[in-house]
Amino acid sequence: MSSPESSPYKATEAAEHTETRKTEWPLWEIFIRGQHGLSHRHVGSLHAADAEMAIKNARDVYTRRNEGVSIWAVEASAIAASSPEEKGALYEPANDKVYRHPTFFDIPDEVGAM
Repeated sequence: MSSPESSPYKATEAAEHTETRKTEWPLWEIFIRGQHGLSHRHVGSLHAADAEMAIKNARDVYTRRNEGVSIWAVEASAIAASSPEEKGALYEPANDKVYRHPTFFDIPDEVGAM
């Protein structure tokens, strides 16, 4: 067994999700719509050279039993997301819009329970 100092391989560092190493394909997030569903759900991630390869690889990896009818492949660097720590500041303004709450609407008796 050789020591790390004599190893022919150079030390590598993990690349952050926002940057891709020159030798690494971009990361793709995969969403699949099921046979009986109307919405896509996130099923995993994979590396691929382009969108076409990402969809083909996702088909092979995530839909082995023909359970999907549609696949979305989104390059991870193109996704913008809010932080859970910012949820208060993000959602509090909606509480000021009381007209959005159903308490302001009279429901006719013909409608029944909603």
